This record gives sequence, C-alpha cells and structure tokens, in this order.
Amino acid sequence: MPQKVITDDLDALLAIFPPHIRQSLSQQEDSNELIEVILDLGRPPEARFPRREIILDSKEINEQDIEYVASRIGSFGDDNRAGIERTLHRISAIRNRQGQLVGLTCRVGRAVFGTIKVIEDLIQSGKNVMLLGRPGIGKTTMLREVARVLADDFNKRVIIVDTSNEIAGDGDIPHPAIGHARRMQVTTPTRQHAVMIEAVENHMPEVIIIDEIGTELEAQAARTIAERGVQLVGTAHGNTLENLMMNPTLSDLVGGIQSVTLGDEEAKRRGTQKSILERMSPPTFDIIVEIQDRDKVAIHPDIAQAVDASLRGQPPAIEIRWLDEAGAVRIEKTAPVTTARKTARTKPVAQGNNRHKLYLFGVNRGRFEQMTKEMELAVEITDDLSTAELFITSKHHYRRKPQKVREAETTNLPIYVLRSNTPTQIRQFLTTIYPSDGTEESRDRPDSFKVALREAQEAINLVKNGQEEVELSPQSAYIRRLQHLIAERNDLSSQSSGQDPLRRVKIYKG
Repeated sequence: MPQKVITDDLDALLAIFPPHIRQSLSQQEDSNELIEVILDLGRPPEARFPRREIILDSKEINEQDIEYVASRIGSFGDDNRAGIERTLHRISAIRNRQGQLVGLTCRVGRAVFGTIKVIEDLIQSGKNVMLLGRPGIGKTTMLREVARVLADDFNKRVIIVDTSNEIAGDGDIPHPAIGHARRMQVTTPTRQHAVMIEAVENHMPEVIIIDEIGTELEAQAARTIAERGVQLVGTAHGNTLENLMMNPTLSDLVGGIQSVTLGDEEAKRRGTQKSILERMSPPTFDIIVEIQDRDKVAIHPDIAQAVDASLRGQPPAIEIRWLDEAGAVRIEKTAPVTTARKTARTKPVAQGNNRHKLYLFGVNRGRFEQMTKEMELAVEITDDLSTAELFITSKHHYRRKPQKVREAETTNLPIYVLRSNTPTQIRQFLTTIYPSDGTEESRDRPDSFKVALREAQEAINLVKNGQEEVELSPQSAYIRRLQHLIAERNDLSSQSSGQDPLRRVKIYKG
C-alpha cells in the first residue's frame, strides 16, 4: 500500500521533557510511533506505543519535573488542555483539589496526509458528514485532512471551529496541515456553540469543520448551520449511529426520536404495537461514517433511512469501505454486523441467545441476577467493560468518579445510576429499561418507556393549544430527565415535584 505522508514535529514534543526522560524516549527504536507520555506525581514516567507500554525511568516524577514541562508549553484553558505553538501536540492536565498540577498526559499530534481517500467522494458531495469512532481512532486527524482537501484541492471557503486547538494546533498561527482553511479559536468550551454561529454569520464559509459536538446547544447550532446551506463536517461523542440515537442530548443530530400512537388499522398493517418510536424531523447530518480502523470505515449513506429502519427493528443498508494493498478503495454493501452496544431504551431486551450485556459496579451481583431471573429477562453480567452495553452503578459510587466510571464515560458507554443498591431500586431500573418481562402477557402490554414519552408529547400539544399546565404520571429519574428535554426542545418550561416513587414532571408555558 502506498505510504501516507506523516508529519509529527516529534522533536518539539521531546524538547519539553526533562533531559532524563527526553534521552530515554530518543533511544526507543519505534519513537516515531509514540502515542503519549504519562507523567504522574510520585510515579515513574511512562510511554505508550501502539503495541506496548514502557517505563522511561525508574526515578519517580516530582514537582520540578511537572513544572519543567508546564513552563515550556502554552497556558491551560478551561478544559485543562494546552499545546505547543505551531504543533498539533496536546498536553492535558490532572489537578488536585487546590488546583495544582499533579499529572500530565502528553499526546503526540500528527498530521497524516491521505487519510480521507476512502471517503473523499462523500466529502466532495457537499453533504453534511458526521465522523464517529472510539477515542484515538483518528477522527480529528481525518477532520484536519478534510479541511485541507476542501480548502486547497476544491477551493472551498472552509472555517474550522477549533475548541481545544486540536485540529489546527496551538498558537495564533494555524498548523500548515489545514492548508488554506481558516481557524476560529474558542475561548472556553462552553462557547463552542456561539462560535459556530458566529463563523456562519460573520465569515461566509461554504464549509464548517467542528470537532466533538457534545451538548444540546451545539447540536442546535449544527442544525442552524445546516439549515443555512453551509456544509457541515464534524465529530460527536459516540462510536456508532446507535450511540447517537440513544443519547437524548444528541439524538437531534439524526432527527430525534419520539413516541407516536398509531390507529388500529395502521398498527395492524405494520404488524406493530400501537405505540411506536419514530424519527421526529429530518437529520442534521446526511451521512455517518463509523471509523472502524485507520483504513476501514462503515458508512450509513442515508441517515434518515438508517434511523427509520433501526426503529422498526430492520437492518439499515450500510457500506463497508477499506483500502487494499495497492491503495485502491474497495466497497462492499452489506447488512450491518450487530454491535455489542445496543440501546435498551428503544427496543425490548432480546430473548434467547441474544443477551444484553451489563457491567455492574458497586451493585450487588447476586441480588441483581436473582431479580433478572424473577422477571425472566435475558440479561448477562459481563466483567469486560469493552463488551458491555450498559454500565450500572450506585449514586454513592458515581459521585466518587472512580477509574471504572471514568473509563465508561470516556468510551461513551451509557451509564445508569441507581439511587441505592436495594432490590426496589434494581427492580425499578429493570422495569424502566426492560419493560417487557418476557412472558406472553407482557408482549401485548404497551412499553412503559414509550408511553411516558408519548404522554409528554401529548402534554406539550395541550399546553401549546392553550392549556395552562399539564402534570404527567410519576416516573423514574431517568424518564423524567427525558421528559424535561422534550419540553425544552419545544420551548416550554417543566419542573419535577413530589417524592419518589410518586415524583412527576409538570409542563407549562415559561
């Protein structure tokens, strides 16, 4: 396969380390593959490579080592990230309760030219493209190359909204890897949505590039940009289309999901229950690219069609693309492989061998398994976080944010927080997420999750038509949060009142 051109400014990164660490790194035969260097107070320095991790020096990191590095890089922003001017390297800080630096993650930033060959036709099409994939798979690298290709090869007016300076590097002069694309920096992550709109209103771009859409305001800004006819290429928190569909904050990017009630004839024609989930509106993005490997992607060429098919329990059409040994793009149209992380919120739990995998942390496993047996649920408890579909923990453990909780959040694994580790709370969770208990009788019973969302939508219609306020039925904290989001998206106010298990949401005009 033809080699891609890679620039990494590795010497600039090595120069920020104390001499004993710098020397050890330069002696590594595969230093050109370095991923990151970890410096934690009181621990020896580590280097991470694609296939190994090594200790760079037996001497533990002290305050002077941390200060040595911090004094040679840019200042840290509100997101605790800094960089090295005119490079793509990223240094992330860990602080103690007093705000002092106690750890640094120094990640190598690389500009890789040629990474978008496999999707170049999609980028040229002018359609809005969303890139998804696990952390470190190369989403930002691909975005950077998209900006350069569109600006230089296709003479487009491209603006990058660079929240953490990861796309175009640190400093006021952007890295050459973005070509003639322009870059707008963001003073604080909370203003990313505002800068997205400012870019469109003030600078007349044809293309906006945005990394890590993660909040509802950013999702709304993305929709505004798309409605103004500007091409949008971005990334979001999530590895797959299903991750976006199950995320109440970001589901609007793929059209949003609502519960609707069908008439008897229509339900019979479709062969479904009367209460079903449907897409609310046209998606903001037209195409989703799931990055599976450096040169392999899975593509949903029509997001609207893919979401509709998924909600009906049908496999959406996807394309698998990869580069062969000669560097040619190969395309295979295929039905999607079932991913490990299905959303338990849009479908009942599957029966038989297709068991949903849950990861328990701080929750009594024996008690949990006994409850699932009593309710006849096909649930498997896994000890492997990478295969889990849902992370279950207690409020006590979640507040402490131990390593496992942080890992789950980093990988975008859905987290459900139990109020307490009791049989009542476990049963309430199982009833909320898996409303069908697997019996013949329950399969004819309306899905309580769908009913709750439908009730919220009906209340919104009543309030918009003149009713002063509508109080909904008591629900779990998780469903109440979704009901609040539905009200907010319809420009209405809402508040919860009462004590669990009778706590409920009231929707009214603000």
